Amino acid sequence: MDFQPTQEQRDLRAGVRELLARRYGREALRAAVDAPAGSGTGGGTAAAAVDRELWRELGEAGFFALRLPEADGGVGLGLAETVLVFEEAGRALLPGPLVATHLAAGTVPGAALGTAVVTAFDLVGAGGEGVGGAAVTGGALVAHLGEADAVLGSAVPPAALLRRGEPVRSADPLTPLHRVPAPAPAPVPAPADGAAAGRPDGRAAAFRDVGALLTAALQLGSALRTLELAVRHAKEREQFGQPIGAFQAVKHLCAGMLVRAELARTAVYAAAVTADPAEIAGAKVLADETAVGNARDCLQVYGGMGFTWEADVHLHLKRAWLRAQQWRTADEAEGLLADDLLATATP
Repeated sequence: MDFQPTQEQRDLRAGVRELLARRYGREALRAAVDAPAGSGTGGGTAAAAVDRELWRELGEAGFFALRLPEADGGVGLGLAETVLVFEEAGRALLPGPLVATHLAAGTVPGAALGTAVVTAFDLVGAGGEGVGGAAVTGGALVAHLGEADAVLGSAVPPAALLRRGEPVRSADPLTPLHRVPAPAPAPVPAPADGAAAGRPDGRAAAFRDVGALLTAALQLGSALRTLELAVRHAKEREQFGQPIGAFQAVKHLCAGMLVRAELARTAVYAAAVTADPAEIAGAKVLADETAVGNARDCLQVYGGMGFTWEADVHLHLKRAWLRAQQWRTADEAEGLLADDLLATATP
């Protein structure tokens, strides 16, 4: 059996990479990061991170409607293709509630077309109750609340939540956060691809599985990008008359990043094919560790300049930290894996 991407899938990934390079290249990323504080609606400490024009362009390209059936105006593709697309978004550090808006396509008006921005209670480790009923306490953190038109998993409009909440300083300059009261339970839409079929815990958990997988794909894209940045710098930066990539310590860092990234890529792609909850949990754990680990090692390859604001490495690290708390935390994913192993081992 050949698990390599098909030519159509490669073309899809190349097309998305080209679109994002043209519409959200490094200049656009830095312009967003360096925008004056408080110039947007996201908590008073960050500029508006969601480019509405780009959001609509992504919608027109089918980004948010990839898994919607063609009969419903969607593209009619599956999880495998969606993972490839989200990987490219992670590589470009595209900001905004991409996963929530994608999951809302078909249920929230305008989400599929990119004319609506949809966020979610996806920071499941931050307090409150996340999508799917992850019970925590002390209120919930919501990303991009000030820029959202709807909140997935809540019957309360974003404006009302915004009035009742308070801004929270975010590690990621392009992910504004608000802490709001714990949301009242609200029904979530059935995930596409029949992901809830046969699930004893119903559609809510299956919904979070898809969110976790797509977040893992974003982490994978970021990890692959920091690998590229480290290798490029190791080839270009010279010390003692030769590129620093010639030194064994730097070689080992880059090699470790590659091994880490390829292992995570295998896990994410396999989970996209099987849609198995345990495999998705494993992929999320690996992708989170890989995104954070590769960003840290990339900082080491860059040396002192890697810690400066002008370098992009810290942006990948901060986004990776945040994504590690979205949809499924490491503790949740490891618990799900443990339950699956126990169930398999029990006669």
